[in-house]
Amino acid sequence: MAQNQRNPPFRAEHLGSLLRPKEFLEKRSAFEKNELSQADLTKAEDEPITKVVKVQTDAGFRAVTDGEYRRAVFWGTFFEELEGMTEVRNPSMDLFRPYVPDIAGFIEKGHKPGQSCLCTGKIKHKGKSTLVDQFEFLKTLIPEERWGDIKLTMIAPPWYHLRYKDGLAFPKDVYATDAEYFADIAQAVRDELDILYAAGVRNVQFDDPNFAYFCSEKMLAGWAEDKSNTKTPDELLDAYIQCYNDSIKNHSSKMHFGLHICRGNFMGSRHFSEGGYDRIATKLFQTLNVSTYYLEYDTPRAGGFEPLLHLPAHKNVILGVITSKFPELEDKEKMKERLYAAADVIAKGAGQTREQALDRMGVSPQCGFASHEEGNLLGWEDMKNKLALVRSIADDVWAGQP
Repeated sequence: MAQNQRNPPFRAEHLGSLLRPKEFLEKRSAFEKNELSQADLTKAEDEPITKVVKVQTDAGFRAVTDGEYRRAVFWGTFFEELEGMTEVRNPSMDLFRPYVPDIAGFIEKGHKPGQSCLCTGKIKHKGKSTLVDQFEFLKTLIPEERWGDIKLTMIAPPWYHLRYKDGLAFPKDVYATDAEYFADIAQAVRDELDILYAAGVRNVQFDDPNFAYFCSEKMLAGWAEDKSNTKTPDELLDAYIQCYNDSIKNHSSKMHFGLHICRGNFMGSRHFSEGGYDRIATKLFQTLNVSTYYLEYDTPRAGGFEPLLHLPAHKNVILGVITSKFPELEDKEKMKERLYAAADVIAKGAGQTREQALDRMGVSPQCGFASHEEGNLLGWEDMKNKLALVRSIADDVWAGQP
């Protein structure tokens, strides 16, 4: 039987992105206006990253990140740097499924995506990682024996697919089917993971709001009305899971892979979708070959804990019961009770005791603090207080464990 993977994940976790200091955002803005060189920007990034790593270590977090400070948005530039993928500025709304929650969110506010990325040719990794330098700098800030704890966040392999109308994610003269398209994406991710593994990366978290969209009644209703769709939502979910499994199959025995699912974390602390995990739980937990699930559970829009009945006994879950969207601090005792309630459900599903279930759990905020560089509606000290609360809850529930 497969064994639980631990350390990573840790009892106290956060989801990657952290608030950027105002003065740093001003320098990024200057770079975007060609008023600052790349070398000067890198120097401007190094200083706040050094500071925010100390914030994490001082707070007792082992799976440190660089706060995603070298990215404008959480998904970074992995796809833009692949051969065969082209960044599109101000794309036509005719490309998009208007009922996919993030697109619907733009439309609702009278906006449109300012950027997207489209396949325009055969997809291939160019041999240079867009992520490895982020990791290499973190290695200079962390003792060598802790390099494997560093968490590197990556965008979902099927990220640039669901948003596009059926048949528009790639040219038909390049790929005849979704399966061909996903196969080349999976190969590109494997190539990226080869580079990252060689550099010492051992802890990867994929960020994927799209999985939560399959739980949205609004999206599913829009899907049913859209007669251009040639696949059912279940069939597409299967294809995405297969893309993930193909992407990590060469590395899953030697790296820790986690999946973070949330319902949107846009500017102004906005969310995009609602709906519990019930619709996808069996496939998500039992056919997707990751070790750990980082799940949003800070509000009722994430549903109840019942889907955790389907979590296999060799997998972990980190419960995001603390919100990163607003400054108000949660009641610690109530959050602990939520963890115990979830543990009872997990135990029931796996035929375990509460203690055995707790042994493969942890606690975190439900999402990052700044999935986009502008950040959520809370301040620096608020963020530190949230991290301290997560650590305090973990210390109470799992005394003496990282």
